[in-house]
Amino acid sequence: MASPLPLYEKIYVKRRFQRVMDTLMLLLLLLLLTYRFFSLRDSFTVPWFLAFLCESWFTFTWIVILNCKWSPAYTITHLHRFLQHYQQQDELPAVDLFVATADPVLEPPIITANTVLSLLALDYPSNKLACYVSDDGCSPLTFYALVEASKFAKLWIPFCKKYNLQLRAPFRFFSTSDSNLISTEQDSLEFKQERSKMQDMYDNLSRKIEDVTAKAIPFPLDGEYASFLNTDRRNHPSIVKVILENEEGVRERLPHLIYVSREKRPQHPHEYKAGAMNVLTRVSGLMSNAPFMLNVDCDMVVNNSKVVQHAMCILMDPHKGKEIAYVQCFQQFYDGIKDDPFGNQWVSAFEYIIRGMAGLQGPFYAGTNTFHRRSAMYGLYPHEIETGRNKGCIILPYHLILVHAEKLAESVLIKQFGSSNEFVKSVASALEGNSYSPNDDRSPSNFIKEATKVSDCKYEHDTSWGSEMGWLYGSISEDVPTGINILKKGWRAESCTPEPTPFTGCAPGGLLSTIVQQKRWASGLTVVFFGKNSPLLGCLFGKLQFRAGLAYCWLTNWGLRSVYLVCYAALPPYCLITNTNFLPKGEGLMIPVAVFVIYYLYSLIEYVTIGVSLREWWNNQRMTIITTSTAWFIGFLSAMVKLLGISDTVFEITQKEHPSKTSGGNNNNDEEKEEDAGRFTFEDSAVFVTGTTILIVQVTALLIKFMGLQPPAAGDDESGNGAGELVCSMLLVLCFWPYLKGLFQRGKYGIPFSTLCKSALLSFAFVQFSRYTINAA
Repeated sequence: MASPLPLYEKIYVKRRFQRVMDTLMLLLLLLLLTYRFFSLRDSFTVPWFLAFLCESWFTFTWIVILNCKWSPAYTITHLHRFLQHYQQQDELPAVDLFVATADPVLEPPIITANTVLSLLALDYPSNKLACYVSDDGCSPLTFYALVEASKFAKLWIPFCKKYNLQLRAPFRFFSTSDSNLISTEQDSLEFKQERSKMQDMYDNLSRKIEDVTAKAIPFPLDGEYASFLNTDRRNHPSIVKVILENEEGVRERLPHLIYVSREKRPQHPHEYKAGAMNVLTRVSGLMSNAPFMLNVDCDMVVNNSKVVQHAMCILMDPHKGKEIAYVQCFQQFYDGIKDDPFGNQWVSAFEYIIRGMAGLQGPFYAGTNTFHRRSAMYGLYPHEIETGRNKGCIILPYHLILVHAEKLAESVLIKQFGSSNEFVKSVASALEGNSYSPNDDRSPSNFIKEATKVSDCKYEHDTSWGSEMGWLYGSISEDVPTGINILKKGWRAESCTPEPTPFTGCAPGGLLSTIVQQKRWASGLTVVFFGKNSPLLGCLFGKLQFRAGLAYCWLTNWGLRSVYLVCYAALPPYCLITNTNFLPKGEGLMIPVAVFVIYYLYSLIEYVTIGVSLREWWNNQRMTIITTSTAWFIGFLSAMVKLLGISDTVFEITQKEHPSKTSGGNNNNDEEKEEDAGRFTFEDSAVFVTGTTILIVQVTALLIKFMGLQPPAAGDDESGNGAGELVCSMLLVLCFWPYLKGLFQRGKYGIPFSTLCKSALLSFAFVQFSRYTINAA
């Protein structure tokens, strides 16, 4: 019998120019280090030694980047083969859909409603889908938005499938002007009439949700809303409600829609998003127990209606599918500001770094837009899937206990998965490779009581949740340690990159949102780097491949990288103040100049190659310096405080901004957002203190240089500073130019007076310290 054709292919891209340039940069960095090393023996100075240390770290970082970029790959899915293989739609695997939201103010319910509507309308049998929404804010507003959206879904989903719409999030569909993303029948009179009717209904839905959200007391908490009475977002019981239920399990009906707000108590750690995802895993295991799970953030709407089929091509591939734990769809944005002024759209990183990681053991788990294999999240190793099935037994994860009996060792499962007998049965079924059928007469509403139990905050006590299986705890960047934990068991991951893009989301709309997001990431990733889920430990004691582990270092050392950059940024002003140098002079200066010029020309070529403007390239270079030396640096300090046990880190939610209304007149908030687009706004925060201090120190050092206030150089003229230090300091001022403008502006565009005072004190201390070292010498 002929071997079945593969459902996907992995294509490796050979980028010879990039390899040559990456190698050239590495050789230049090694040459610079060699020059410094041999110079240390003749003229040791503190700035020279610190420069050597920092440049050694930069060289290591470049090796990590080179490793990431060396073997880029992308996947091609064969959708027609998949559809031929599963001619009967009842044979398709079920998929549970997870949506996470945590704050109705920072994450407006209308955004969550659009994401849910786009998921319910996926081009996949409705009886194979179940959508679970985790509301960590325990907000009746979010529940209200979902209830109203479910009513609209009864008309919206048939409309999407009738006209085969590509965009199935209403606000995206009604606001787009791209004819390729609307419908092949967009010119027909019938379509135009139905589209107009749908738009009126959606505008009414949007208006109702936004009006309710704007009220201090939106509606009385009675009837189905009585569960929210006397609740606080940090102190409330579990709430599980079935909003939509496909009781007959037929394709023509709508998918299940379940609202979940897990129990929270002040005395119990709730483990942020990781805790919420583990609760959804248990609730879905009771109610639908699909073998695959998709998790998305509340703003990540479906942009490709066939994305589930594309992902299943990879996960169900007859040759390599059983080795794959998760399929990652890249994160892209629908509302990015032109020229990416805040450097948060990641266009270059996705194309070169993350696509390069896809050519190794797989892309990192990004926390959203990811299809998971349930058995992998339950802790199974890849080889255990077939072993268990072939022997008619199950290998319990982690302890490798073979149970050669019809009845599974429930006591062991209970110890690992919790005390719910019904959930343990579903776990046993999932680990054996079985899933519930739509004809099993398992209605979600029959499991509300048990689902409430597994959502309680005490349920995970003395279990393996968060430590050995599911989403891992211990870091506010739960995605990276979870991904490492999966890959070090020997699983692989794949990227899913069909056209059009599978999901699009909301990019941080301003500097503050960007800084909050970057600080949270840096803090969480630093904890991972120094913790038990470090990629280095995964390579040494697990099955994480060496190059994959090295690639993960690109992510997990963001915080540590900031320390070296801040130190390096302090060297030019120190040398200008003290009339010393940290850069070579004469012919030796050509080495760092070559590194600088070739790096920036090479990065410019990379950006231009993928269609990025010169302005966007500069914005990304500038923001790399700003975010690394401010948000990442403060995130690193926050992580150190946590690791030392002094204080825990605080999870800060990134604000999601809903786009302008699809119809209707002007909106003051929309006008204000347009005015703020691309402009730097400031507030009193430690992050802005860091950036302002760096700027003031550079400006002060330049003034000392130009006003001739430097002390005489120690020894000969070669010991004094030269053009290199001057140019470096001026370049840093150029990078922090928005901060310089903020010194002279008022309101939200100006740096707060309190921030200025703190930065001035720190700058004064730096200058005095520099002068003290002169006298001490």
